[in-house]
Amino acid sequence: MNHDDHFQSLDESGDAGPVKSIEGYILCVTGIAGEAQEEDLIDSFSPYGEIKNLHLNLNRQTGFVMGYAFLEFESLKEARKVIEKMNGSQFLGQTINVDWAFKKPCPQ
Repeated sequence: MNHDDHFQSLDESGDAGPVKSIEGYILCVTGIAGEAQEEDLIDSFSPYGEIKNLHLNLNRQTGFVMGYAFLEFESLKEARKVIEKMNGSQFLGQTINVDWAFKKPCPQ
């Protein structure tokens, strides 16, 4: 028996690209200002789709945002629209980068 037979795959297409989580597609947003709040992210990103989950990590010592967040959208279409519209945009005075948090490796 092949070792790969023990694991279930969410997407078996074999194409490079985003990997779907259990509930949707997770995006990583970097370059976030230290003063940002969850509400700021919700206000800026929710016009492109419903945010299923949001993780905005804080520095325990300073209480400020660590500069990145993870946002999860249910559909691939919504997530792609967020990347298209928000990557390289200004967010609270800083340029942010938006990309897939998890990608399949390129086929070789």
